[in-house]
Amino acid sequence: MDNLNYGIIGNCRTAALISKAGSLDWCCLPQFDSTSVFAKLLDEQNGGSFEFILDEGYQVHQEYHPNTAILVTQFSNGTDVFEVHDFMPRHHKLNNGKYNAPPEIVRYIRYVSGKPTFRVKYDPRLEYGLGETKHYVKEDFIASLTRQQKYDTLFLYTSFNKNDVLEGNEITLTQDGYFLICYNEKILKATTEKMALELERTKVYWLDWADKTPNYHKFGAQIIRSAITLKMLTYDKTGAVLAAATTSLPETIGEVRNWDYRFCWIRDASMVIKVVSELGHKNSAKRYLQFIIDLMPDKDEKLQIMYGINKEKTLTEKTLDHLDGYKGSKPVRIGNAAYKQKQNDIYGILMDVIYEQLMKFSNDIENGEELWSITKGIVWIVGKHWKEPDKGIWEFRGEDRHFTFSKVLCWVALDRAIKVARIFGKTHKIEKWTALEQEIKEDIHNNAWNSDINSFVQSYGSRHLDASVLLMESYGFIHARDPKFVSTVRAIEEGLSNDGLLYRYKNEDDFGLPSSSFTICTFWFINSLFKIGEEEKALEHFERLLGYSNHLGLFSEDIDFKTKRLLGNFPQAYSHLALIECAINFSKKRSEERILESIR
Repeated sequence: MDNLNYGIIGNCRTAALISKAGSLDWCCLPQFDSTSVFAKLLDEQNGGSFEFILDEGYQVHQEYHPNTAILVTQFSNGTDVFEVHDFMPRHHKLNNGKYNAPPEIVRYIRYVSGKPTFRVKYDPRLEYGLGETKHYVKEDFIASLTRQQKYDTLFLYTSFNKNDVLEGNEITLTQDGYFLICYNEKILKATTEKMALELERTKVYWLDWADKTPNYHKFGAQIIRSAITLKMLTYDKTGAVLAAATTSLPETIGEVRNWDYRFCWIRDASMVIKVVSELGHKNSAKRYLQFIIDLMPDKDEKLQIMYGINKEKTLTEKTLDHLDGYKGSKPVRIGNAAYKQKQNDIYGILMDVIYEQLMKFSNDIENGEELWSITKGIVWIVGKHWKEPDKGIWEFRGEDRHFTFSKVLCWVALDRAIKVARIFGKTHKIEKWTALEQEIKEDIHNNAWNSDINSFVQSYGSRHLDASVLLMESYGFIHARDPKFVSTVRAIEEGLSNDGLLYRYKNEDDFGLPSSSFTICTFWFINSLFKIGEEEKALEHFERLLGYSNHLGLFSEDIDFKTKRLLGNFPQAYSHLALIECAINFSKKRSEERILESIR
């Protein structure tokens, strides 16, 4: 079965996907949302790739170097063995505390034994492959350039014969070598020794980063792999967090639910930052808060649901009709029209992150006055707009509705604002804000509960179930053992579960009934089972779901109900943050049991 059997490499500036066979099939340079230079992922013929071609006697094995973002693909026929160590350089610059993270990919070729032979297919297609890319062998590098649509260049430095590389001639390996793909021409000469040093420095960076993450007794390896993946989806320059590294990987093969996820959704990013800061990585949290502060210069400015990674506010959606799409799933989109949507939940999500950071790092928050201004502004906006319908968390492109999740998060905005007011000693606001908080809470209980089906529902007055209402408990709106929440979990299990995987909802949306499971919803369901006391059942579901990841433990956005193949953009920040939340719950439970056993 075809699956998203890819590994991600990255350096918090951009990222690339390498297939299980070692083919570089997706990369945008110089940053995440730039045009692609390799896009075989979206068009097998015209996208462009960088592949190793070997005879059939070679077996391929792929894994990450432990606790790093360095991907190791080994080729072996028993006698002749070599490895490709793929990475994007990232390490501390000397003396100034900043990072060296150039828009480059290093493919370090490590000789292991025998006389391995391979050919290379080096076929970049610049600017999404819109025009022809031509290659020129120069003294120090191979230059690839296009000038039809827009002028762009790419440079390949290598220890191997450049003509052999470009012409696909057989190469016999007798010692270590390298390929260095650069967006910019190098000033200093590249050598195998320098690339080996880059590899070691990058390894040290990731090992140091992973070492700051706490050790968990249970699912520690999955937590670390997910945390490193989330780190690779953060954009250092501004603090933005991407939803995923790709565009237009379909939720269902052959359908049109294909979106560009190389942007910063306030909701996804805030949830990621909450989890990452729980793991102790406060610099990411501080940079993200600054990203938000920079986006909100005017007190009356409404927050968009999403922004470009460099704080762009206009993300015009276009289609690339010359690309066939992943497995023929058109259209391929760049940009995302959803940036214009109104979603009232983002204010509560953002207030929750602000409150969490103030609680965790209150002695180290530099922007207290700006955060207090944002808090007051959010309360003002929520007070003015919470009664209005919106598009909801799932971004329905049809008519606006009174979505339960949006209302609950309006309540969260007030609840966290009151707590922030107490932290800052601004008690004069509390009485007025508490009255509004209570009004929203009563409104939800009166309108979102359906006594016929004993569940909170998707939107006011409907009978439709929705997995997002499971988050009512984790945001503190309702207690886990409250009979209303317990019966909601049961109703959602009965109505939305399909072979242990969850639908987001089952009512038809703008594109018909979804036929794949939204991975984060299954994690939410597992967490809810855990919280209502069904811990063994939750653990069983969790371990089964982990088995649906790819060979490297990575998840995309969706899982096909029937085949269990991964679908949707990849790797998906949402899926990995929810995996971490579940894993931490199980690990904490195990720690508590160990403490009790030792006391006995």
